[in-house]
Amino acid sequence: MEKYMNLPELTDDVGFLLSRASGLAVRGANAALGEYGLRVRQYSVLALAVRAPDGISQRELAGTLGLDPSQVVLLVDELVGAGLVERRPAPSDRRTRLVVATEEGERVRHRAGERVWADTRHRLRALSDAEQDTLRELLARIVDTADADGGNR
Repeated sequence: MEKYMNLPELTDDVGFLLSRASGLAVRGANAALGEYGLRVRQYSVLALAVRAPDGISQRELAGTLGLDPSQVVLLVDELVGAGLVERRPAPSDRRTRLVVATEEGERVRHRAGERVWADTRHRLRALSDAEQDTLRELLARIVDTADADGGNR
């Protein structure tokens, strides 16, 4: 932030700092994921599918990721095309399709996750472990509060 130190209108602006940090994190993660043909949003969908062995609905994915359902459909289509997830009918409602990770999807998520984690550790290297934990907790509270408000404020 040294180049911004004489610009308090930026360094005092939490929105600017969050946006700048987010951009850096996403670019770094996308670079780490590139070897697997993934980008951050696709990886996020894959990670959630791996975490839900019985499957997760596209509606749940959209809500969790804060994306429009049409965006999730496209992301899932890309992952299906890559053989990393598949759609299955929900046992309780045949109209609902569940997104389920394939075995290859689980392997890719694991390997790609290691690369993303390494990139994140590198980006946060200026912070102690305790500060990194605090940062995650604070960001999670911001997201949780926005979700509780419906994300509209």
